[in-house]
Amino acid sequence: MDWKTYRFDELTAKKLYEVLKLRVDVFVVEQNCPYPELDDLDQRSIHLLYSENDEVLAYARLVPAGVKYELPSIGRVIVREDARGRGFAKQLLERSINYILEEWQASAIQLQGQVYLKEFYQSFGFQSISDSYDEDGIPHVDMKLTHSKM
Repeated sequence: MDWKTYRFDELTAKKLYEVLKLRVDVFVVEQNCPYPELDDLDQRSIHLLYSENDEVLAYARLVPAGVKYELPSIGRVIVREDARGRGFAKQLLERSINYILEEWQASAIQLQGQVYLKEFYQSFGFQSISDSYDEDGIPHVDMKLTHSKM
């Protein structure tokens, strides 16, 4: 399994292009949702990727505390269309959560999820902290995971 994390300046031009193309292909084209994909958060984030045969199949952006929200957050969670159904989304979330808890010693994590994925995020312990709202034409909900160090 080829899971890797990168800081922005560790991404090659080719790898960055693959990530941005995947994000645009799914979030803008597949979901028919024009929105500002390039939001100036990438440079300060950790990029978690799964690749096979040098192609990015799964990706998440881990944003440190104080950059987007007070809490660290997980965003741009994505599995390429032809790789869905193989368990990558579950592994992606587990690895994202573990990275934030272990590397950043966070006690909580926030995310802004599409409403249709609410139960998926709840299966990892995330709870809704907002009502459903429209974000670029797609219903979203803010969610938070509180980590108890028991």
